[in-house]
Amino acid sequence: MFQTIISVLLQLNEVATTTAEDAATVVTHKDVTLISLIQAGGWIMIPIFLCSFFAIYVTVERYLTYRKFDKNPQAFLDKIKSYVVQGDIKSAQMQCEQVDTPFSRMISKGLSKIGTPLNTIEASIENVGKIEVYGLEKNLALLASIAALGPMLGFLGTVTGMIQAFIAISQEEGTISPKLLSAGMYEAMVTTVAGLIVGIIALAAYNYLVGKLQRIIYQMEFASIEFLELLQQPK
Repeated sequence: MFQTIISVLLQLNEVATTTAEDAATVVTHKDVTLISLIQAGGWIMIPIFLCSFFAIYVTVERYLTYRKFDKNPQAFLDKIKSYVVQGDIKSAQMQCEQVDTPFSRMISKGLSKIGTPLNTIEASIENVGKIEVYGLEKNLALLASIAALGPMLGFLGTVTGMIQAFIAISQEEGTISPKLLSAGMYEAMVTTVAGLIVGIIALAAYNYLVGKLQRIIYQMEFASIEFLELLQQPK
């Protein structure tokens, strides 16, 4: 990806620096490296890189969490049903402790309320479910913000780069050399590309993680419904 970006920037740089009087001053691939492009982006590259760091951290952390909790609850529910039918609530609670998932903690709370009215049990399960969902949504808002902030920072770098270029034009007397504008043009192009890359990656990661979160929430709802239906069955 970075090689493609470098190639595009090289072509734009060659067009900007090639004139009719001096066509031999074209910048070659050997003159430009990834480090030099980052440096050319100026100070705006610092918050862009911070955004990329936090986006990667949140994506990896949430992915590992969701992968841990994304389990089919059917086998777990079958064991809970068998214990409840037998009246062995203690064994059912021990089974919940062995399965570290949001839906197991919801069922465990419901088991602790057995003997109380059904609406009390349902309310207890819902409250635990809300707490679990809140924890599962941790940092997703940050990832969504980065998806929007990355391109905006890139465009900010574009504006500051163009301002730098126009200032250079206004201060120059006589014929304006294309090389005079190179610093501002570099900053404008590099920051735009960097900001868009960060924004696109963050947006894709956010949508992927939201999909996995919805699957876990469905499993929680399925487990709670199955458990409540079990309690409603005639003894």
